[in-house]
Amino acid sequence: MTIRIGKISLWHVHAWDYIRQAEQHEETVLAAVWDENAERGKEAAERLDVPFFPELGTMLAQDDLQAVIVDAPTRLHREVIVAAAKAGKHIFTEKVLAPTLAETNEILAAVREHGVKLTVSLPRLNEGYTLKTLDILQQGLLGKITHVRARLSHNGAIGEWLPEHFYSLEDCLGGALIDLGCHPMYLAKLFLGEEVTGVQANFGYVTGKEVEDNAVVTLFTESGAIGVVEAGFVNSHSPFTIEIHGTEGSLLYGTPEAKLLIRTNKGPEAYREWTEVPLPDRKESAFNQWVSHILDDTQAVDNVDMAVELTRLMEASNISAKEGRKISLHELQA
Repeated sequence: MTIRIGKISLWHVHAWDYIRQAEQHEETVLAAVWDENAERGKEAAERLDVPFFPELGTMLAQDDLQAVIVDAPTRLHREVIVAAAKAGKHIFTEKVLAPTLAETNEILAAVREHGVKLTVSLPRLNEGYTLKTLDILQQGLLGKITHVRARLSHNGAIGEWLPEHFYSLEDCLGGALIDLGCHPMYLAKLFLGEEVTGVQANFGYVTGKEVEDNAVVTLFTESGAIGVVEAGFVNSHSPFTIEIHGTEGSLLYGTPEAKLLIRTNKGPEAYREWTEVPLPDRKESAFNQWVSHILDDTQAVDNVDMAVELTRLMEASNISAKEGRKISLHELQA
């Protein structure tokens, strides 16, 4: 079976990355394009030598399309993903799934009702450093986790290489946090290993854009463990960083080299001093996992659960920054 895929928008900076993955996978082919920006869509369709559809509904009505890749503006996610689900198309989408929990629940209801396969791109879940970190945590080598910090930043705003539309509050519904901050957010939640009960966010506007270009979020838990999520568009030479501290030891990644270091009172004697731990190979990409779910008739349960929690944390963070207060996650149970 060859899965024929329609492209829903090339708005996102990773749109062509997913197109390449579709072209390289032996069981998928990119077969059609729709874009809310007709000029951009036509150019992409010509480059790909596939039809461009001015109307999304017309593309979704094509019987020979089985799936779609969504890289539309965040504000359009609910609209286009629900439409794709109702048309019976399997869906791969860039994070976030939706900007609010209410919209996410609408999407999931449509996905369930129409029996399509949904996968959200959360790529750092599949990296070797994440897999090894989870292994270390599951072994209890750090003891009780008390603090998790994850940071991801670049200089896109001060280097002026990030597309201008990424600063549109209308399209993005946020800035550095909802874009880059998604990755440290889902990693921090994962590594905390428990429910997040509250969120406090602080946004900075270094370049004066209408969206934040600097962000820090604190995640609170019932046990007292704290997560710190950092993201920015205004930081040169800022390495992707993970720190995890517990009652028995600590783990560091990216300080600044891409190495995983551990020091702990438990486990091998070598770990009594800072020791580099080798990393396993990364898991297959989220895109490849999505294709497997389609072919094997399985569900991306863990992926979707993480995507829902990511939306909940992002929505709470945006409310917190706007209202200047800590947000209880119980406020977002709807």
